[in-house]
Amino acid sequence: MELICTNYLCNSSSSLIRPLLIQPQAPSLSKLNFRARNTIRSVTRSQAQNGNSLVQLDRQSFSTSSNSALEQLDIERGVCVPFRKYTPESVRNKVLESRGAVLSLIGRGVEIVWKLGLYWSALVYDYSVGRDEEVVPFRARQLRNLLCDLGPSFIKAGQVLANRPDIIREDYMNELCILQDDVPPFPNQVAFDIIEEELGQPLEAMFSKISSETIAAASLGQVYRATLRATGEDVAIKVQRPEIEPIIYRDLFLFRTLASFLNGFSLQKLGCNAELIVDEFGEKLLEELDYTLEALNIEDFYANFKDDPTVKIPWVYKQLSGSRVLVMEWIDGIRCTNPQAIKDGGIDVGGFLTIGVSAALRQLLEFGLFHGDPHPGNIFAMRDGRIAYVDFGNVAVLSQQNKQILIDAVVHAVNEDYAEMANDFTRLGFLASDTDVSPIVPALEAIWQNSVGKGLADFNFRSVTGKFNQLVYNYPIRIPERFSLVIRSLLTQEGICFTLKPDFKFLEVAYPYVAKRLLTDPNPALRERLIQVLFKDGVFQWKRLENLITLAKENVAKMSSNPALKGNNTRQRSRELQVVKKLDLTDTIKDGARLFLIDEGIRRKLLLALTEDSKLHVQELVDVYRLLEDQIDVPSVALQVAQELPSVARDAILSWSASVLSDR
Repeated sequence: MELICTNYLCNSSSSLIRPLLIQPQAPSLSKLNFRARNTIRSVTRSQAQNGNSLVQLDRQSFSTSSNSALEQLDIERGVCVPFRKYTPESVRNKVLESRGAVLSLIGRGVEIVWKLGLYWSALVYDYSVGRDEEVVPFRARQLRNLLCDLGPSFIKAGQVLANRPDIIREDYMNELCILQDDVPPFPNQVAFDIIEEELGQPLEAMFSKISSETIAAASLGQVYRATLRATGEDVAIKVQRPEIEPIIYRDLFLFRTLASFLNGFSLQKLGCNAELIVDEFGEKLLEELDYTLEALNIEDFYANFKDDPTVKIPWVYKQLSGSRVLVMEWIDGIRCTNPQAIKDGGIDVGGFLTIGVSAALRQLLEFGLFHGDPHPGNIFAMRDGRIAYVDFGNVAVLSQQNKQILIDAVVHAVNEDYAEMANDFTRLGFLASDTDVSPIVPALEAIWQNSVGKGLADFNFRSVTGKFNQLVYNYPIRIPERFSLVIRSLLTQEGICFTLKPDFKFLEVAYPYVAKRLLTDPNPALRERLIQVLFKDGVFQWKRLENLITLAKENVAKMSSNPALKGNNTRQRSRELQVVKKLDLTDTIKDGARLFLIDEGIRRKLLLALTEDSKLHVQELVDVYRLLEDQIDVPSVALQVAQELPSVARDAILSWSASVLSDR
């Protein structure tokens, strides 16, 4: 399959784009197979959107298979998407089917070119007179106001650029971040009319009261607080901006048309695929535009965290929701935009931050479905210590393949295997498949060693991201949309941690979580990564094993003692709560015993580890046992291992037979 390009980075020789576009040179659902789960979600959503049959979906999917940019997205994701709300063809058909479409497109195109042209002319003038750096704050504010003036598509584009260090420089990014929280609302009466039209009932019939002012306003909609007449429950009502869909489709058509004209130039001169950028943006934007998809996102998050008493996901009232209106449970908590109120509310800040980091990592590495916009206004601290999330329009999905590559990258970082780290970037879509990674290896080594040189306790994502941005500037790297959301998500949540507790150490929570997952995760593929961590250059790392066990025990202790687990409101059964108080290594020990008996290579390495330097390493075994003796029931684990012996013996015989036959 021929791919056009995978580079977003614009290594331009033209100095005119430097003021804006170039970085400065400063030094249950979750238990399903991912593919099946993704297919179920896609088909369910497609039926919710327009009732198309599966045959029609297959035809639509087939008709778009020739689109190289969309094919590239699927390859990077490692998943099959049987339905897309966005395709260039569907956008074109939607726009051109309306009466007067050509005149509307011409008028809108002239408006966009005129306003953006004036702004670009100002940048050129600044550069020509040598004042481009000193007026950056003013031009950044001017750009933000310009995007607001051009409408919701451009506001959303500004929000996306605020997450893209590979496209726009940091000072502009910081200014565009304001668009995530500060967007002008539209009139209340217009919003109330949309609610009645969408739900088919008078407002008074559904709600006994509704707030006279918006609670929050965003690029695509705004939120009110109301009380259900039937039950008296408080709810949040999210209402879409009026007549926004045709505007979005029209702008996407213009974006894609412009990208198709610029694609040859961008590939030749700048090394990036303009169509790929627009297609990623268009997919996410049309998903956010349909609130039926957001309702499904909420249901998925609710299912993922249903057994976690430390995380609150609001319930969605689907019978009172539609494509333009979403009604969900009201969250009675303190926004993270008000850190002083959190501290004054008697909430255990350290415990709250611990569960927040753990919840973020579970989304990323366990569920593969994570909140793409966890800014302080979308995260609440509950008075019982729980963390609550709202606004699930912007979520991203990582395939099982992507999650395993991310974990591989962590393992390679621990092992200081920078060549494999560079290959991980290629597998994740940061680099084109034919890119020579050898020049990037020393840069990755410098970034990682400088970041952890003072110790992991002083490590922070912002410093690493700053150095990585320089790498993006110098090499043909693009950041796929879903990973730009991952980066922004981690940075935002780290920022919340520092705001609430300046001395909070993000990795002091993150590392114990990753250690526990490596040691206890039921996924055999993840435990294979454990072997890679424990062996370096063929030598068993006793100290690493002890550190992993210590960190994993620390994670269990922190989570089991969290104030959110002690409140009266928890609905978790006591038996389930007791499970998290100990490190369950039963499956890991069983797998280890199986590997020792079956895998000759592993058996040889372990025996060498026990007899390294011509001595028996009994003390190391004793140290490991002492770390685990209060965590495991040795007789019970021994019994389970013994029960596995018949199947292990069978596999060992089959493995031996296969090796004998292969030798002959």
